[in-house]
Amino acid sequence: MNENKGMSIAITEEIESEDLEGLDEINDTPLEMREENIEPFEDETDEMADSPIPEPVLPGKAKKHIRTMHLIQKTKKMLKDTHDREEACKRQLEKDIKAYEDAKSRLKANGLDACVSLVKKLGYETNNDDLEEKETAEFSPNKAFTPLVLKDISSGRLTGFLYALLGGGITAVGLVYLATEKLDMVLDMTKVPSEDQIQSILAWFSTLVGLHEDVNIGAAVLSFSVILVMLPIYITRVYLKKRNNLHLAVKQFIEAELYIEKKSNCKMEIDKITMHIRDAIGVMRTYEVILNEQKGKLERIHYVEGEREKGTEYHYKSYAEILETKEVIRAIMEYMNTPITVEGKLSEKSVLLLQHAKDQADKMLKRFY
Repeated sequence: MNENKGMSIAITEEIESEDLEGLDEINDTPLEMREENIEPFEDETDEMADSPIPEPVLPGKAKKHIRTMHLIQKTKKMLKDTHDREEACKRQLEKDIKAYEDAKSRLKANGLDACVSLVKKLGYETNNDDLEEKETAEFSPNKAFTPLVLKDISSGRLTGFLYALLGGGITAVGLVYLATEKLDMVLDMTKVPSEDQIQSILAWFSTLVGLHEDVNIGAAVLSFSVILVMLPIYITRVYLKKRNNLHLAVKQFIEAELYIEKKSNCKMEIDKITMHIRDAIGVMRTYEVILNEQKGKLERIHYVEGEREKGTEYHYKSYAEILETKEVIRAIMEYMNTPITVEGKLSEKSVLLLQHAKDQADKMLKRFY
């Protein structure tokens, strides 16, 4: 990012100094593409991240228009690559969310729901216990960004030509009016001048260069005068347009850098959420195994000892199994009932609850080994 900002400043300084050096040439400054430091996923984003933006070879003295078009193409390529990577991340996140929901469904079907029901039947549930799943898991990883729309540029030749025509027309009218004043001629604006009047006016222009009155020479003098006015107008318009285009290209490049930086931050958040979801899926698979085993134990307790009014009335080993199963259920339920994201960012509470669920699972596994 620092390299591109330095490049933008260098280009801006070139533009400011060119007004003193000339109209057609600018010093060449290498345009280096930003290097993405964001770690991609091991899927379709890898190919995009590994494809560098080609750098065209520019001559030592490049025209403004060439430099401008190169910078605009570079900016468009940067935005396209950023958009493609973001879309790939979204698609990957959607797949992970589906896998997360599938893992939840498997966990509920293969032990969780049965254990919750058995714990309730065994009568060990206080008024403060909440073993029911809540539909509060939300996934909103992305903030809405206003799309950056690049403005198209034009060479200024068409508008320059139109302005030149307008200036040339005004000049021609003014010169004709001057000729009629010198010839004491009054033209009727409602009628087309007669052929004699036109020849007289054109012949007068030849006297401006010290020659005798001649229609052909006068017409040439008038045409040359009009062209002398039109040419600077056209050149000035094209030059100013090229200069403004380069300013615009640099401005859009800087805006694109800031936009990409925001998008990169958003992608980093998506990466965190995706890694968290994948971690959670692994934890749920572990809980599926644990709760499936606890289900058999609770079924044995319920079958052998029946339902008691107080937990202490069960055999002390049965009582311990009921308590431990309940703590395992509460740990995974608390996590599942907590939104994974808050305002587009990974929830710290969700991270802590997932770690607590891991610790609770490890505690259970240590009993067996």
